[in-house]
Amino acid sequence: MQVTLTIIRYPKRYVFFALSAMAVHRFPFWLNKNITFYKLLGCGKNGSFDKHPDWQQWGIFAVCTQPAATNNSDQQYLMDRLYGSFIGRWLQFFKCETWTIFLEPIEGHGQWDGREPFGKIAKNTSYDGPVATLTRATIRLTKLNTFWKNVNGVAAKMNRADGFITSIGIGEMPFVKQATFSVWQSKELMKQFAYQLREHTEVIRKTRQENWYSEEMFVRFKPLKTVGTLKGSDPLAGKL
Repeated sequence: MQVTLTIIRYPKRYVFFALSAMAVHRFPFWLNKNITFYKLLGCGKNGSFDKHPDWQQWGIFAVCTQPAATNNSDQQYLMDRLYGSFIGRWLQFFKCETWTIFLEPIEGHGQWDGREPFGKIAKNTSYDGPVATLTRATIRLTKLNTFWKNVNGVAAKMNRADGFITSIGIGEMPFVKQATFSVWQSKELMKQFAYQLREHTEVIRKTRQENWYSEEMFVRFKPLKTVGTLKGSDPLAGKL
């Protein structure tokens, strides 16, 4: 199994085609028998749960049965191997910048649209190296206002937390299906933020007590490798 998250930035003049890709790319993914799970994603502006979209930035999250060769750093070659030639050529034609992180799921719980994309994984392990986390949820329509009133403060605190490296706000559906992908120097430092920051623990308490989500998933990954750049640089250069 190979898990990848690719973040794609389109030039401003091609934003219409970025939006179109959310529909057009579903067909080649559906035909790709090597991909067992995928999501086409929009991105928020502030690096976490965000209702303000970045129209230039989009994402692909995928799980493949057969790992692709990654020793060639050419972007179209990599996109061809990971997601198929149609998508690879599309991204090249529209002069997209891409950044891909390869991930090994190590622990977590929950479902994504009723599925467990990584099969059964441990709830906890002894691993404490660099860690990437994916926190995603489908927010109940009746809880949208409450959710959005509470998350902005936590996002601002995360960017200043010890051990924080980078984060990206991603989502399948504006306002309703949201996720944060973040990378930390170690699992211990990530847990300090998650369970010792008052604002974050208060949000966790409210999600349970007030039943904000109809579905949620939390997964920790071992980041294996990155290829490409995001806004001109690799956010994890020298970190892995």
